[in-house]
Amino acid sequence: MLAMVLERPRSALRPRDWPDPEPGPGQVRLRVGACGVCRTDLHVVDGELPDAALPLIPGHEIVGRIDAMGAGVRGLRLGQRVGVPWLGHTCGHCDYCVAGRENLCDHPRFTGYTCQGGYAQLCVADAAYVFALPDGPDDAEAAPLLCAGLIGWRALRMAGEARRIGLYGFGAAAHILAQVARWQQREVHAFTRPGDVQAQAFARSLGAAWAGGSDEPGPCRLDAALLFAPVGALVPQALRAVRKGGVVVCAGIHMSDIPSFPYAWLWEERRVVSVANLTRRDGEEFLALAPRIGLRMHVTRYALREAQRALDDLRGGALQGAAVLLP
Repeated sequence: MLAMVLERPRSALRPRDWPDPEPGPGQVRLRVGACGVCRTDLHVVDGELPDAALPLIPGHEIVGRIDAMGAGVRGLRLGQRVGVPWLGHTCGHCDYCVAGRENLCDHPRFTGYTCQGGYAQLCVADAAYVFALPDGPDDAEAAPLLCAGLIGWRALRMAGEARRIGLYGFGAAAHILAQVARWQQREVHAFTRPGDVQAQAFARSLGAAWAGGSDEPGPCRLDAALLFAPVGALVPQALRAVRKGGVVVCAGIHMSDIPSFPYAWLWEERRVVSVANLTRRDGEEFLALAPRIGLRMHVTRYALREAQRALDDLRGGALQGAAVLLP
């Protein structure tokens, strides 16, 4: 099969003729229909996440159809459309797994990082960690739901009952989450790269009450701020933007260092929390809810061989919404 492969950190992805993977016990093989390009993939490629399983096929927003099954798989069938997320496997017996917090498992595996991912024509996944996908959005539009949507959903849940929400970084996750928040009748404020008037117009088209640069003060205090941009300097800014008792949710897996800031900006019961991975329950809840919301996914499609160009466009802020590879 054709696969786009990372040979070493900070190197370009290269097309390779990769052996077709075979599913083992409890696994399924997918013929990939689409794979989203996530900012986490950039962190893996750039070596900001250590100990990747090199040589590595990245990609963890995978939509495809099952074309082979290993022994012992139950509840799935050949030809079924499924999605493969970032969380590829958990141990099931550590304290976190037993407590229903499998996103914090001590011995996890992650798709496209510590096990092979979806920048390929075929991929293998643990059957217990894939999600059945109904007919609906085409594969390219469904792919961003598998991480941008799921992590955004978990971040929004951490915001609790916040009614006025700031989204810092208006990329794949925020463009989905803005629609979810508006469906829930929350007020959305979008903070983009300074001067990015195109992204600001995009945010307003999706229902944002206000959109401006992250270097601008918003028009009012926020109940919660959700950070998708991996920029640590935004944390103090967001703390200054939230009201007493507000929360700042850091939704990325990697972020540059957070600069020091006065305790007064945290005082009055403001909080800073992070989101780590996802649980299968997150996926089941969000994927059941998504069709009711009527989400409009904005995707830029790339051929599989264009994976490096897609990553470069993501890095350079040249995209609206999400990038998706089409094998």
